[in-house]
Amino acid sequence: MAKMWAGRTDGTTEKIADDFNSSIRFDCRMYREDITGSMAHAAMLGAKGIISPADADTLIAGLEDILHDLDSGALAIDEECEDIHMFVEQVLTARLGDVGKKLHTARSRNDQVALDVRMYLRRECDGITDRVKRLIAAVTDKAEEYKEAILPGYTHLQRAQPILFGHHLMAYAMMLLRDLDRLSDCRRRTNVSPIGCCALAGTTYDTDRRFEAEKLGFDDICLNSLDGVSDRDFCVELMSALSLLMMHLSRFSEEIILWSSWEFKFVELSDAYTTGSSIMPQKKNPDMAELVRGKTGRVYGDLMALLTTLKGLPLAYNKDMQEDKESVFDACDTVKMCLDVFVGMIATMRANTDNMKTAAQRGFINATDLADYLVKKGLPFRSAYKIAGQLVARCLADGTVLEALPLATYREFSDLFDEDLYGEIDLVTCVEKRRSEGGTSRASVEAQIQFVREKIG
Repeated sequence: MAKMWAGRTDGTTEKIADDFNSSIRFDCRMYREDITGSMAHAAMLGAKGIISPADADTLIAGLEDILHDLDSGALAIDEECEDIHMFVEQVLTARLGDVGKKLHTARSRNDQVALDVRMYLRRECDGITDRVKRLIAAVTDKAEEYKEAILPGYTHLQRAQPILFGHHLMAYAMMLLRDLDRLSDCRRRTNVSPIGCCALAGTTYDTDRRFEAEKLGFDDICLNSLDGVSDRDFCVELMSALSLLMMHLSRFSEEIILWSSWEFKFVELSDAYTTGSSIMPQKKNPDMAELVRGKTGRVYGDLMALLTTLKGLPLAYNKDMQEDKESVFDACDTVKMCLDVFVGMIATMRANTDNMKTAAQRGFINATDLADYLVKKGLPFRSAYKIAGQLVARCLADGTVLEALPLATYREFSDLFDEDLYGEIDLVTCVEKRRSEGGTSRASVEAQIQFVREKIG
């Protein structure tokens, strides 16, 4: 097949070189962006008199037909073409003749591909943002459902203090809100038009770059043509944001995996989001959560691959930059799939509140409140801390919990203990006393839920 760039050379390359050089197998997904960008470019060329208005209209109509035919399946993408840009131009020229050859006036594939990638990732940002909002809504609904359920809060994976399950879930909602902010920032910096930068130095034609940018929904244009064609910061930034998002999903997955084990039995995952064993009939495996945890490494790898590709490139465009698309496409595809699965997994997850409360009682996680009780009676904190620790040791020796220990036993350690002690160390009281903003009391959790729901609309 004759190459559209033939001239300086005869355009003849070995089949293995063609295959190695080709990107159409993965950049074909940007055909809508490529055609839409070309339509805006044709409109600009006509408006500025660089080509005749009639030719511009012919080009736009021809591009609309190609888009329609690709969408409907009437036209198949030819994978023998080098890339999506060459495919569209080749089909256009085949259909329109010499008029089709005018489309590439005052642009290069360098700024064309930069435009396509920015438009495509802008759309991906929107799709991922919508999915994150759906997940936040599912997490918030689950927090509302279990805003009174008590479970142990952990540090060092050791039972620490009592919290509400709703409070624990809202921690992930807050992480996901930050992910939304990062995606919004990414989209803003992505939404800058490079078209008109051409190969690297701009063009001698009297173009109107802002006309094209406005027509394509961009907020601004790249103000340096070298930077415009060589910048892939927006890809790295998006992949960084996606890596953080996956890290949050992975941490959540880890807890779900632990919670659903027999050792914890805090939650029960729906059968629809688990699998069985091929040999052990009793098994119910949290494979979806495990896969999300595993795919986090994949997204990290995509980010590192692109950072490594870009780190030594001189200005402006280099063919190495063709490697940007597979990494960023894979990261976006992986994140979207993980989010879609996660929404359903969370929405159908059921909490075993009795198991949670039992674990909270057996963990002596009201020991801090026991010490605080003595401090309020006038005992220095360090002395109170020691007595509380001794009482925990006594409970362990007697096989009981602080709430069940007789008052007479308490008074063996301090005369300051009285009947009001039991109300102070009740787990519900322990939770409700933590009324500080952002704390685990029911009122605080309800405030967090309201805040998050307002943020996601």
